[in-house]
Formats: sequence, structure tokens, C-alpha cells
Amino acid sequence: MITGILWAIIAGLMLGLYALPEKFTKDFAFENTWSLFFAINTFVVPNLAALLLIDGFTGILSSIPVGVLTGMIISSLLWGIGMLMWGKAINHIGMSLGFSIFIGTVILVGSLIPFFLRGVPATPALLTILTGIAVVLVGIIANGTAGMTRQRDENEDANGDGSMGLGILIAVVGGLLATGFSYANTLGFDSIHEASQAAGNAAWKSSIIVMYVVYLSGGVAIAIYFAQQLTVKKRWGNFVTRRFGYNAVLASIMGILNFAASVAFAYAAFSLGNTGGTVGYAIFNTVAVTVAIMGGIITGEWVKASGKARRLLYIGLSCMIGGILIVAVGNGLSA
Repeated sequence: MITGILWAIIAGLMLGLYALPEKFTKDFAFENTWSLFFAINTFVVPNLAALLLIDGFTGILSSIPVGVLTGMIISSLLWGIGMLMWGKAINHIGMSLGFSIFIGTVILVGSLIPFFLRGVPATPALLTILTGIAVVLVGIIANGTAGMTRQRDENEDANGDGSMGLGILIAVVGGLLATGFSYANTLGFDSIHEASQAAGNAAWKSSIIVMYVVYLSGGVAIAIYFAQQLTVKKRWGNFVTRRFGYNAVLASIMGILNFAASVAFAYAAFSLGNTGGTVGYAIFNTVAVTVAIMGGIITGEWVKASGKARRLLYIGLSCMIGGILIVAVGNGLSA
């Protein structure tokens, strides 16, 4: 149990930090930075990890039941669309608010998915979990209100890339689609773990194989989107810059942190047992939100915000953390 919780916290720390290097890229538009990140994150890193760390990799993939693999691919494609919407939301409303609303939505829906696949708990546990989810929802609303207040404080143009209302909408819809990640992990982990163990791999390496399927499937949707955007907006030429090497290093750091965070979460969920998909997911995402908000504050996103906006932000974060603790208690009751 302790091992699983520690891995969930480590995963959350990495996820909360992964987008921070994006703030320091040079001569790149949004499409350049995020297309390069996603190319590295969904194709390069997973293939290198599989090639270097997994024994009998192709045999393990071929052993996954067709129905399971199909479900993983479809839900991962939805996750990929949600991820690129997350990047767009961060571009609209900043890292701290983009993380809190997107991941708050992910928690709200994604933490319940394992129960639909593995069974709904008894009434006391279920009511406790639903109470926790309701508290998280209050936190999401508070964070959204904080963002709107900050926009008024900073007198941003509501029709430009800084549009707070549009950014919040993108974050919520992206969060709903991104719950495909939880579905794919819950659906595929057991069969992949069994095949990986039979091939002689350590238990934690099963998580790499699960995330390989998730990231490559989601990466297809992302690649199509960014190829179209780079063409329409004529941004391919932005890659030809003396800053490309510098930007590529930053994008690589983002890609490694993001993939490693997902692998760590999958192993945490496995280590936590039957309720790991929910408890681990809750801890993972809540830690990520906390770290991201602190990163946004440190990098000056809320410097011009009023005291009211910051108080709403802190109230929202507190509600999310409190709600997740309640969810965890509910999962304890279901054990």
C-alpha cells in the first residue's frame, strides 16, 4: 500500500512539472512547441523504452486479446484528442488554471471508470465516493471563477488566445475525452501484466507496455491534428531556427516526464490492488494539480490577479484535495 501511494505521488510530481519547460521555448508558436513535444512523447520515448527495457515485447503485444486491444486503442485515441486540447487550454488560460480544470474534470469522471469495469462498491462506500466527487466539482467551479476573475483583473482580450471562457471550455471537454487513459489502463493491464510476467519481465515493466499502447494510439490522433494545423497556419518554417536544438531539449524533457509519470501511475495502481485504479488515479492527478498551480504562481501567472482571484484559486485547490481525501476514504470502505 505504501509503495503504491509513493509511486502515485512521484507520478503526480512529474506530471505537474512536465509542461513547465514549454514556457521557455524560443521562436516557436504553440503548434511548434506542442507538436514537437507530442512527437517525442508519443512515438520516440515509448519505442525507446520498449526496445531498451522489455524482453519479448512483440510476443507480449500479440498475446493481448483482440477485444481488449481494440478497446484500448479506441479509448487511447480519445485520450490523445483530450491531451492536445489540454495543451491548447494551457495556452489560453495558463498552466495553473489549465491543469486544475482539466485534471479536475479527469478526476471527476476518470476515478469512477475502474468501478464500472471491476464492479460498483457497497452503498456506504459509493455514497462516500460520490460525496468526494461533489466536493471536487465545487473545486473545479471555484477554479473556473478564479480564472474569470483573473481575466478581468488583467484586462485580457476575451476574443484572443487568452480567452478565459473558451480556455475553460476546452479544458473541460479535453478532460472528459482524456478519461480514455483510465479506461485503457484498467481494461488492458491484467492481460498485459500476465504476458509480461510470463516473458520474465519485472512487475513494473508491465506499465511500460500498457503505456506503449496508450501513447502510440493517442499519438496518431495528435499527429494528424498538428500536421493540419502547422500546414494551415504556415508554421512549418518556424522549425528552421537556431533555437531548434534548445527547444528540442525542452520538448524532450517534457516528453520524458509525461511518459514516465504515466508509467509510474500504472505501477502505482497495480501496487494498490483492486482499488488502485481509483485511489492511485486520485492521488496522481491531485498532486499534479498542486504542483502545477505552484509552478504557475512561481512563474508569475497570478502576479496581476486580485486577492479575490487568488483566494478563489486556493479555495478551489483545497476543495479538490479535500474531495480526493474523501474519495480515498470511500475506497477504503470498499476494500
